[in-house]
Amino acid sequence: MYQKPFVNDSAAINEISLYLYQAILEVQQQQSELLKEKYRKIAWDKPRHQSAFLAKFKSELSQEQDWPRRIIKVRKLLQVLFIPGYFNSPSFRELTQKLRHSIRPKPGSNSHNLAVSTGVSTNNKTPTSVSPLPKLGTGIAILLLDAENLRLNTETEKFLAQICSYPIQIKIAVANWRAMGKYDTELHSRGYELIHVPPGKDSADFKMATVGASIFIHYPTAKEVLVCSSDGVMTHLCTTLQTHGLKVYLVRKQNDKIIVLNNKTRETQAHSLVSVPEIPTLEEFINQLKDILKAEQKRTSNAWINLSRLSYLFESKYQLTLNQVVSLRLPGKLTTDIFSDYPKEFVTHHIPGTSNFYLTLFEKPISFIKKTSSLKTIQLKPTVKPLSKIESKSDLEEILVKLLKDLKTNYKDPYVPIAHIATEFKKQYSRPITQLMRDLNLKGTFPKFLQSLGAFKLKKVGKAYQVALRLDGLNAVVIEQ
Repeated sequence: MYQKPFVNDSAAINEISLYLYQAILEVQQQQSELLKEKYRKIAWDKPRHQSAFLAKFKSELSQEQDWPRRIIKVRKLLQVLFIPGYFNSPSFRELTQKLRHSIRPKPGSNSHNLAVSTGVSTNNKTPTSVSPLPKLGTGIAILLLDAENLRLNTETEKFLAQICSYPIQIKIAVANWRAMGKYDTELHSRGYELIHVPPGKDSADFKMATVGASIFIHYPTAKEVLVCSSDGVMTHLCTTLQTHGLKVYLVRKQNDKIIVLNNKTRETQAHSLVSVPEIPTLEEFINQLKDILKAEQKRTSNAWINLSRLSYLFESKYQLTLNQVVSLRLPGKLTTDIFSDYPKEFVTHHIPGTSNFYLTLFEKPISFIKKTSSLKTIQLKPTVKPLSKIESKSDLEEILVKLLKDLKTNYKDPYVPIAHIATEFKKQYSRPITQLMRDLNLKGTFPKFLQSLGAFKLKKVGKAYQVALRLDGLNAVVIEQ
């Protein structure tokens, strides 16, 4: 006699029917020659064929009164569907193992085997099927991940959990784990059930489709499914799940973002994969500015540092702008206010009629200022001409040469990205370089303008240009590809 595997025979019949359907679908997708010819062209993954098969087979098994007769019916069905070679295949051995586990005979009883022993261990580290779970009393969300195609970190999982209306209680990852390094260990520690697939371009896709198409039966309490894959073939799976009443989200990676698409409403939500730097406290911020000023004073042997230079160095070091910190720590204040608010730390000087704002540390003697001088009478040589002095192409060329010389101190390579020159120009003159070019009636793009000047040479790196000073005095323009 057989022991009923769950509370009633109906639950066991449902599970066995599902295993048979999965076996048919997998064989059709991976080894269709094992199906008899008349069954090879049936679209088993379509909802109508799936529903019809499951309903018919459940009805057939329910008509039998005991498990030995039901097992005989299962064997007859397999013989109808598959050629003899199937019964020597790994797929059949896997199916046999699943069915034996579902029926679970009492210790010492005679089991009605489907075939010879499969010899497959039940303690595989990476199982090849989804293990059935006890029924849950409330709705759940399921996360289905193509781990070969998309990687999710814990922060992204938290984002996905916030989107769902139900808790994510089932997480399934599909991949050929032998080619994934230690990623399987990481996912296992995060509660994922791992499904191993053989090597092959579409193996993970086929398995995802197989497992996903039966979620609504295997997990009757599922209300939402997150299909995580950047592969376009998952669109059909999403539609299939939706036809069975599940809310489906398609999760994919696009550049440096995770995009979540509601398959029904077509609404999208995005999650950035770029970590946002932590904003320092006000005290930390002041110390960071002082450290940068000290280092720059030592490097240049100059006590006064241009604010635009300080801003550039701060952003390069901390991946934050001064404005980002000031707007959070000193709401309503300007960037320059931070220095006037701390007169014991900083001394400031603004050259009248220009946008040049200079800084030094209060603790450092200003060696080149006479004791009788006042800050109002200090005449510092500006690093660039005032905007009002740029009246011609040659004036602009002179400004850009000086900017490039200043920027080169931060690069080992003589070439500097053009974008950095444009950014520095805007910082110092509060005006885009392209706008000034239009005012001077200089046509073309900024790179083309630089190409027309004898002082510069350009090279293209990827899709972006970099520029360096020409030292040979030639007026010819050379573009290095």
